[in-house]
Amino acid sequence: MTVSYNSLPPCQSLRVAIIGAGNVGRTLAQRIIQKNLANVVLLDVIEGLPQGIALDLTSAQGLENYSCQVVGTNDYQETANADLVVITAGRGRTPGMSRDDLLAINAKIVADVAEKAFKYSPNAIFMVITNPLDVMTYLTYKVTGLPAQRVMGMAGVLDSSRLQTFIAMELGVSPANVTAMVLGGHGDLMVPLPHYCTVNGIPIIELLDSQTINRLIERTRNGGAEVVKLLKTGGAYYAPASSACITVETIIKNQSRLLPTAAYLQGEYGLNDIYIGVPCFLGCGGVQKILEVKLTSEEQEALHISANSVRKNVNLALESIGIK
Repeated sequence: MTVSYNSLPPCQSLRVAIIGAGNVGRTLAQRIIQKNLANVVLLDVIEGLPQGIALDLTSAQGLENYSCQVVGTNDYQETANADLVVITAGRGRTPGMSRDDLLAINAKIVADVAEKAFKYSPNAIFMVITNPLDVMTYLTYKVTGLPAQRVMGMAGVLDSSRLQTFIAMELGVSPANVTAMVLGGHGDLMVPLPHYCTVNGIPIIELLDSQTINRLIERTRNGGAEVVKLLKTGGAYYAPASSACITVETIIKNQSRLLPTAAYLQGEYGLNDIYIGVPCFLGCGGVQKILEVKLTSEEQEALHISANSVRKNVNLALESIGIK
């Protein structure tokens, strides 16, 4: 019998570096290797932490039937030549803390992380998960000097998934039958779009009254805080990791899927020089195209209010790390 090894599985040639081995980073690593999407390098500053997680995940390899490898490290050199760098490093929220409260702390962390990761993977696509997400994504763009389409933030998929879940719970239907769309900054000023939210193609505005829709929107805006309040010692990570994995898979497999993503705007939606959540086609080059959907005047105004808040925090973040 002859066995050919010329055609290797995709994970043997693709490499994802995850910076930060906290709950989101380690869960994302698990998602990626269990789907056999790519080999993973998990980096953290705490000695032994990423190595221990990697060994634990590797020990499940035979049980879960995946062939991708995961390596834990404290050395950025081991992340070299990554195809995709995912930044999760940073402080998480505690009860009563907003995403914006993390601004100064995480600005320094993300700037340092992005610079070091870029040194060893200058051709990678960078995806940011650290909060406040839109601000940290812009910061990564400035620090690395990468083309804008190769830097993005993962939040819209998560926000839309939360709204999708709450709609399904309200109507008593499967979440698989629901699609949802949330734009804007990843925070209290996010902009859910009810007329683009559907159940098997039927807009929810035909299924739910405006009071109920507004209640679901408000819960979506506070979805992360609701989890933080319940956990008391940390924030959400299962849904964020799954949302990030969908984005990773879309890029690695060049699927050209339309996903809400924090992307760099250059005139789209009347906004310039800012990262904010909008519908994007994603593929192996990063952000392939930004789709401009028709917004009501109220939604357009809400998007600009969200953008103004992001821009204000961007300026504060840049100032905190000495960039003008």
